Amino acid sequence: MKTLVTGAGGFVGGAITRALLDAGREVRSFSRGAYPALEALGVETVRGDVANAKAVSAAVRGCDSVFHVAARVDFWGSYEDFFHANTLGTQNVIDASREHGVGRLVYTSTPSVVGGGGDVSGVDESAPYPARYLAHYPATKALAEQAVLAANDDTLRTCALRPHLVWGPGDTSALPRLVARARAGRVRLVGDPRFIDTCYIDNCVDAQLAAEACLAHPDSACAGRAYFITQDEPITGPQFMNDMLAAAGLPPITRRVSTPVAKLAAAVLETVYSTLRIEREPPLTRFLVSTLSTDHFYDISAARRDLGYAPRVSYAEGMERLRAWIDEAHPFG
Repeated sequence: MKTLVTGAGGFVGGAITRALLDAGREVRSFSRGAYPALEALGVETVRGDVANAKAVSAAVRGCDSVFHVAARVDFWGSYEDFFHANTLGTQNVIDASREHGVGRLVYTSTPSVVGGGGDVSGVDESAPYPARYLAHYPATKALAEQAVLAANDDTLRTCALRPHLVWGPGDTSALPRLVARARAGRVRLVGDPRFIDTCYIDNCVDAQLAAEACLAHPDSACAGRAYFITQDEPITGPQFMNDMLAAAGLPPITRRVSTPVAKLAAAVLETVYSTLRIEREPPLTRFLVSTLSTDHFYDISAARRDLGYAPRVSYAEGMERLRAWIDEAHPFG
């Protein structure tokens, strides 16, 4: 059986790819860039953009299952860019899967699809999509998730996973961004400490493989459904950020700004950057302020019940593993 992983050059996609190889699976990757490390592992690599339907079709051909992980994950950018990468790209994967008789499609979504800017405290998958979003990323991911779930039928079984703040050894996203901002003195705590969920990388991968295995059964409980995936250990946002920085050998963040001031600053910055057509990300956005100043933790009972998911690596153990990896790999110089 051959499995396609889109975005295999990224943090989550790469971890899924290695887990599949460890299980003796034949893997094909689909990414925009070249990743010699994947080829060295024996992965068949295909380069292309998910927004290109022909390229996606060629990558899907001959595969029995697909893990669709590729996405644009940013706080800033044009709607068109996010739509092409996240929504159109996902539709191309769905269409190609149907064209080539793929039986299972596991889509990596995000809990942000149910976040409208306020607190999201202990909700389950019955939480509705909000009427509006603070950023293009969750808006386009929500459209993609809905398309994946609507595509589920007897020939193509689909499900969507919503892992929250994935972190751990090999992190190419959250940790490097946090370290860079901390070193530049551009990180502040916003408002009073609020509780968040996170997801250690190995636990995220466990959920992905469990979902694919579940979809293999014609009467699978997970088909056509979305699932929150977390550590199930809510902690405060400042604790998480400072634990990550401590693992990287950096001092904790102590400077704080009030939520109203942060919201005003973000609104002004977004207006200025949009008016002047500045492409780089503003120092602060409304979506980032919302992420830092609200509760966002989730009920994972459905994933436990339907997928047999349970976070096998605790938060504390994960931080020890992260610290050991940083000490050995020196990813930040």
